[in-house]
Amino acid sequence: MPDIEVDIAIIGAGTAGMRAYREVSRITDAVLLIEGGPYGTTCARVGCMPSKLLIAAADAAHHGRHADPFGVHFGAPRIDGRAVMKRVREERDRFVGFVVDAIENWFHAHRVRAYAEFAADDLLKLSDGRTVAAKRVIIATGSRPAIPPPFEAFGDRLLTNDDIFSWEDLPQSAAVFGGGVIGLELGQALHRLGVRVALFGKGGLVGPLTDPEVIAAARAIFKAEFPFHADADFERLGRTDTGIEVAYTSAGERRTETFDVAVVATGRRPNVDRLALENTSLELDARGVPVHDAMSGRCGQSTIFIAGDATSTVPLLHEAADEGFVAGWNAAHYPDVRRFSKSAGLSVVFSDPQLMMVGERHADLVAKGVEFRAGAVDWGDQGRARVMGVNKGLLRVYGECDTGRFLGAEMVGPRAEHLAHLLAWARQSELTVGEMLERPFYHPVVEEGIRSALRNLNFELGMGPAPPPRCIDCGPGG
Repeated sequence: MPDIEVDIAIIGAGTAGMRAYREVSRITDAVLLIEGGPYGTTCARVGCMPSKLLIAAADAAHHGRHADPFGVHFGAPRIDGRAVMKRVREERDRFVGFVVDAIENWFHAHRVRAYAEFAADDLLKLSDGRTVAAKRVIIATGSRPAIPPPFEAFGDRLLTNDDIFSWEDLPQSAAVFGGGVIGLELGQALHRLGVRVALFGKGGLVGPLTDPEVIAAARAIFKAEFPFHADADFERLGRTDTGIEVAYTSAGERRTETFDVAVVATGRRPNVDRLALENTSLELDARGVPVHDAMSGRCGQSTIFIAGDATSTVPLLHEAADEGFVAGWNAAHYPDVRRFSKSAGLSVVFSDPQLMMVGERHADLVAKGVEFRAGAVDWGDQGRARVMGVNKGLLRVYGECDTGRFLGAEMVGPRAEHLAHLLAWARQSELTVGEMLERPFYHPVVEEGIRSALRNLNFELGMGPAPPPRCIDCGPGG
């Protein structure tokens, strides 16, 4: 006989697991939230919030260095690495504390501190020796940093983003591996905080961007600020007496450099490999993740559901929360399993300038064979961006040829985190480019750049006149 019997067991108390618990507990009191690690979401503990704290300090230093064009002179900032990291840790702990308090205020009988693995679809074995019989199970085990084997040569000098927010002080130098979201954000932030940084990527990519023109613009911007080797080949990686050594080739040049530490930010892997999924009826994909319906969270025809980073799809907090709701609703209402529509795609990178992707990515449109056109605005001459001295980057927007429907956008440029929301709302509302142009645009604001790009796109679609000539006040497109 099992030690515990419940209607629904949720494995993992991160963002997806917490959201699933809130939904399930509205329907049944026979629920168990299982967590073997520390409470506190990836976002609060090692992701979104501590990284933004580090970036905020880096931006403050950068703005102080670059105020001369406005006639404001600060001189070189003095960066106190210990003070920077003290604020990062303290504010991080504050955010984590909110999450921990929320969970610990839930019924004690609903929570178990242990790791779980499957003995069958409806039976779990806990690391404390007990067993749990559950009519339905939700997998919300999150993810962890993925470390390719070659980097293990760095030994105890190898760090991940899960490690650096516990630093007492900033290092003198760091090699950052991975030109994706995490590597780009951390590499630029450390550089601006006075750390000698080299950022190493692969394939010439920049963050999650897929549009070749936007990638090229972003690559040029970041390479002009700090050493960013977007397509490096490594000849030797190793540990030295005082740090690490990296021998590499970039842009045809062979170099060997030494650094204090290696920060490996080459992606994350779903935490499903320790769940003994071989004891279930589930079909697994090449990454070992249960094959599931993204619209319902259901794994095949089983009574097991999956949500959040464990799905290995989009590791974003708002996506994890949405998936947690879907998995929780369906587990609670089983066998009434429903497919919920997804929100419009929305992704932001908090580099400077920021990156964003909305709706359908350029690569997705090409892969699907969609007939589309693109419109663009170069932020170099956009009025408000130039006033603020942030006039760098490129926005490209995409529209469907037959219907004029707005499909998506990719961008490197100013205030991308805000512009992305406007465009995501337009995409989710199924607006056409013409309908978007009917909406008001205040003057002078950065958002006028969206209007310029949309006017260009409407013309490319054959659904509007040529964009008006640029004016000195408004930038391209007026």
